[in-house]
Amino acid sequence: MPTQTPKRLTRSSTDNWIGGVCGGLAEYLGWNANLVRILFVASCLLPGPQFLLYIALWIIIPKR
Repeated sequence: MPTQTPKRLTRSSTDNWIGGVCGGLAEYLGWNANLVRILFVASCLLPGPQFLLYIALWIIIPKR
């Protein structure tokens, strides 16, 4: 019986625009990277620390 390795959240090195955070989240969730980017940009219209969260994820999530 083959064992599956657990999914790890990493920044994308192939599907990245700025830091690879949205691409990495999309790969982890199995979503389209452009959808994640659109959701992030749309969330920026709401009050909150979205840019700080992005920068924190950029620092915390390891590059693949």
